[in-house]
Amino acid sequence: MKTGSLIIVGTGIQLVAHLSLGAKAWIEQADKVLYALADPVTAKWLKELNTTAEALPYNTNNQRRKDTYREMTERILTEVRKGLNVCAVFYGHPGVFADSTHAAIRQAREEGFRAQMLPGISAEDCLFADLGLDPGRNGCQSFEATDFLIRRRKFDPTSALILWQIAMVGNLGFYKPGEHFRPLTILTEVLKTHYGSNHEVILYEAAVYYPVCEPVIQRIPLSKLPESSVTQVSTLYVPPQALAPVDKEMMARLGMSVAKETTKEEVL
Repeated sequence: MKTGSLIIVGTGIQLVAHLSLGAKAWIEQADKVLYALADPVTAKWLKELNTTAEALPYNTNNQRRKDTYREMTERILTEVRKGLNVCAVFYGHPGVFADSTHAAIRQAREEGFRAQMLPGISAEDCLFADLGLDPGRNGCQSFEATDFLIRRRKFDPTSALILWQIAMVGNLGFYKPGEHFRPLTILTEVLKTHYGSNHEVILYEAAVYYPVCEPVIQRIPLSKLPESSVTQVSTLYVPPQALAPVDKEMMARLGMSVAKETTKEEVL
């Protein structure tokens, strides 16, 4: 292996509180720290842990986000190629909605450097806790909102549905407030064919500065989604429409007892 290495860590969602001890240790011992964070307070704290800490470039003048992500990847690799032990710090989970982190790990390994990613607490983890959602109960489907629409993703209305980046539907560039009305109307039209207009959905945003601020949990009928206020961190949670029926023949094949009026909740 070449000298130089790359470790990518996540800060989690909540300010400092979600950073693991392992991630903190890697930050402290790195020769160079690069970061992409959502708030200046965490950035200041990072610089106290390691004086080499420096923000990654985030060029919002690019027409496509992917071009900006490539610039971030190249900046990370530039330091690794110098033979430094580099720690790249990202907001939330570094492997979730972070193209540059996966690209940097892949490129570093292809060039013969040691590279590793440590998990962080994601917005999905916070959503499970804040909404009291157990993904093992009825199953859970998770899609990026634009991908969900343009690829006509198949999904099961009897399982939980999570749609990410709903304010960015159809946008290959960067978030601009007030540009989401028509895309949300289209998303609503698609969902209404499966759930109906009155199905209750939840607009969710994790709390970054808890307990100073609470998570955003806005319950609305699906029909009201297009006129709702959303931000670049808004997530749409669509509860199951109904429980999936139990296949009693399959239960028998599996050797499970079959009561006359067995429901899914009674089985699992």
